[in-house]
Order: sequence, then structure tokens, then C-alpha cells
Amino acid sequence: MTTTVNANGIALGIESFGAQGAPLVLLAGGPTLLSWPDALCERLAAGGRRAVRYDLRDSGASTTADPQAPAYTLRDLAADAAALAEALGGGPAHLAGIGVGGMVAQRAVLDHPGAFSALTLVGTRAVAPGPPDDDLPDHDRATMGRLFARLMPDWADREAVAAFAAAGAEICGDDPAAAYATAGRVWDRTPGTAPPVQLANQLGMVFSRLDCAPRWRERLPEIAVPALVVHGRRDPFFPVGNGEALAREIPGARLLVLDEAATAIPGAAAGEVAEAMLAL
Repeated sequence: MTTTVNANGIALGIESFGAQGAPLVLLAGGPTLLSWPDALCERLAAGGRRAVRYDLRDSGASTTADPQAPAYTLRDLAADAAALAEALGGGPAHLAGIGVGGMVAQRAVLDHPGAFSALTLVGTRAVAPGPPDDDLPDHDRATMGRLFARLMPDWADREAVAAFAAAGAEICGDDPAAAYATAGRVWDRTPGTAPPVQLANQLGMVFSRLDCAPRWRERLPEIAVPALVVHGRRDPFFPVGNGEALAREIPGARLLVLDEAATAIPGAAAGEVAEAMLAL
């Protein structure tokens, strides 16, 4: 069941798996909590953790204002994560972020090191949305061309939105059936059908407008907690070289490359990813 927790002056939508008093694994969505598969959360709970996945601002059950003109920064989202970990209690949390949530997680561990005991980064990179550093691979141009050549769906039509997500997943190399089902669940949780709000929930487009300064890549060697970097070998959005760079630059980080994965964590890999997270 989804509920909300007040943290850093806003409401954050959360969903919990596992015992209340178990060590906390805080899962930052990319942008919604449904970016984290049910199966992975259940595996973490079975491993003796309390897995709490949450919606970033302007998505799901969290505070939604104006996704077209966000009045907050990446550092504010990082502060949200630290405040949520404190509000949930139980000591420092294992923080995990997927996609843009991985950028939030990097910033959070750097800005609020005392709040976190471990870090997992999935399908993300060490620089903000936009052009990457010269040594990092950018989005695959052919894939992006196909993705963005499509007409946007009627955001008031659940079936059209789910079909749009499934087609995008197929282009990216993800499971279209899983994407279809998840998009429907995201649509059901979205507060209204206004296109900017649906974009923020379904595609996370709010991040293209977010102030992500200052850079944080040069500070990655400061991370002193155990770290795991998970990346799909077939990811065309953030190609695997981005994950490899993160693993090189975070001291002692383990790199887990999922050979059959693209941008999402496949259901078949949930156990492997959960096992690696539990080992931190």
C-alpha cells in the first residue's frame, strides 16, 4: 500500500516491503517508485531488509507543483532522500537510485554522507541530464531518433499511454509487456491527465528543466560507503560505459553488468540484483 511521508517540507509517496525494524534500503525512483520491480523489492524483504521505494517530486503520490517549471534543484531532491531516510528511522540507510534517481542518489551520498550506509546505482551516469562529458558515451542516436520521432499519446487515454510505453520499451530493448503493465499502473497513480504531469510520471521530462549544478563527478572519490553499480549491457539510453566510469571512480565499487538487460531491470535479473545489494 502506498502512503505519504512528510520530509524536507514536502510529501513523498512511499511503498514498503519487509519488517518495520529491518535495516532500511531506500529506493529512489526514476522518477516513480514503480521504476523498481516488485520482485526485487520482495527479494530484498526476504533477505531481511525493509525496502522502501518512493516517488520523486512531481511524480506519483509525491508533491506535484509545476513539472514544466520546477522550483527545486537536484540538490533539493538529494536532501529529500536524506530527510526521508531520517523520517523512516532505523539508522543510516542503503540508498539506491535508478536512472535519474541514480543521479539523485550520487548527490545525496555526497551531500549527506551520514544519512547513508551503502549506495547502489542502476542504469545511470556521473553527470547531469544533457550532453555528457567527452569520455562518456552519449545516448544511442539511432534509438533516440526512433523514440522521439513518435507522436505523443492522448494522456487522458490509459490504453494509449500504456501502448506508447510498450512501443518505447521495444525500441530500447526492454520487455514491452512489462512496460505496458507498469505504464498502466503509473497512469493509475498519476494525479490527473494534464500532459506535463503525465510526462513527468511516464517519461521524467521534468529533469530536462532541472538545475543540476554544481557538477558532482569530480567528487565521486569522496564516497566512502560500499557501492554497487548495476548496468544493462544493451542500454542505449545510458550506454554501459557510463556504469563502468562510475565503478572506476567510486572507491571500491563493484560493477554488475546484466548481459541481457537494456534500460530496465528485467524480472529474470531481480534475484541477481537483490543478492548483490544484500551483499553490501
